[in-house]
Order: sequence, then C-alpha cells, then structure tokens
Amino acid sequence: MKIDVRMDLVDEQLEQAWQLYDSAFRHLNALTVQRHLMYRSEFDDVMTDRRVEKWLAYSDDGVLLGLATYTNQLSAWPLISPEYFARRWPMHYADHRIWYCGFVAVPGHEHGVFIKLIEAMYRHAEEHEGVISLDICRHNIEAYRLDRAIATWLRRVSGGRVRSEAADTQTFMTYETAPAA
Repeated sequence: MKIDVRMDLVDEQLEQAWQLYDSAFRHLNALTVQRHLMYRSEFDDVMTDRRVEKWLAYSDDGVLLGLATYTNQLSAWPLISPEYFARRWPMHYADHRIWYCGFVAVPGHEHGVFIKLIEAMYRHAEEHEGVISLDICRHNIEAYRLDRAIATWLRRVSGGRVRSEAADTQTFMTYETAPAA
C-alpha cells in the first residue's frame, strides 16, 4: 500500500475520492444526529482547498482504498473552534503544530488501511511535536470503540508516549411530545 498526500484533487481523482467518501459515510446519516456526509459541493470545496491536505491510500495496483483530510490551518475546517486550540495550546497554535483530521474514509474497513492512514498522519505531527484532534461520533465509539482503538494504536506506534483525552462532548437531545389525551 502507498500513501500519497495531495493539496487538491481534480477530475477523475476527485470523482474517485467522492465515490469512496460517499460509500464510507452515507450510512452514518441515518445513525447520527449531525450529518456526517458532506454535500457534494462541500466535499468538492474541501478537496480543492489547498489549506487541507488529502491523504490517499492506494493499493499496490493503484486502487484508491482510503482517504483522509488533515490540516494545521484550523480555520479551514468548518465547525471547529480555532480559539479553543489557541487557548489550550497557545505555543502549538502559534507555530501551526495542531492538526485537525476532518475524516478518515475507508469503506468496507479494508484491512489495515485505516491504521496506516492514522499512523502516517501521527508520524507527521510527531515530527513537529504536535497535537492531533478529530471527532468521533457516538455510534463509532459504541459500535467499534474507535476512540480506544485509535488511542491503543497510537500508544503502540509512539512507544507509549502519546496521551489521549476526550476534549469535548456535544449531546443532541430530543423531546418527544405526548399525544393529546
């Protein structure tokens, strides 16, 4: 497997990336309150935004197996608060040593692809003594224990030096009205 980092995706590469992304995340829209699948126009904007790196995992025969987004320009990713990171890690923030992973898309959970992407992005941040942030929906925590799995893998590849914590939680509430008596 080969990992390629691109600043923008166009034409056939953009279309392949959309198909992979759509396949990986469409099902989550029925399982989570917050939409996990960007609209195609949003996706295209992210894929052409040169502030956001696109990490592509290819099989040895050139088939796209996984895609992740990664940026240390935090204002480039919608719905995260750069001010949070600036307050929490002021020096890291000032030095652009905080990365946000917008998503890791691996449809069908192709063996080892998710881990290789996560490890490669970790190594990149590690070179700069950086901080990595990402969000994980409750479904993926409950169904796959993804928060623990990522922490375990990163502890393994870092020789036990990585620390992880839940930075924030957002709870979506519903209040269903009772039928009239």
